[in-house]
Amino acid sequence: MCKLFINAEPSLWHSSTRSIRIDGMVTSVRLENYFWSTLESIARRDEMNIPQMLTRLYHESIDAGHDLGNFTSFLRVCCMRYLALQLSGDIPVNERYPIADLDASEILKKEQGTRH
Repeated sequence: MCKLFINAEPSLWHSSTRSIRIDGMVTSVRLENYFWSTLESIARRDEMNIPQMLTRLYHESIDAGHDLGNFTSFLRVCCMRYLALQLSGDIPVNERYPIADLDASEILKKEQGTRH
């Protein structure tokens, strides 16, 4: 089992830091390269770059009343949810389908139904 993880490309778990500007404030985000790659895939679907998408995620999270004291952890969870939703078929694997076009309310309702 472990060989699948141990012998994967080591560059996937190396991390890098990127600086982004949100509301005029520069912040640095340090993530493993695998997460950066996943965030790039998410952003590309809706014709955004990483800084645009992270700014949007930040604003929408604040608007929803979330405390983003650990924005990096939030981004890791976003990546994992994206991949899990692809596995469940709720997000098409084909990147030509923008995430903004998906019925988020319906997907969330379906998820809640499977938790009980």
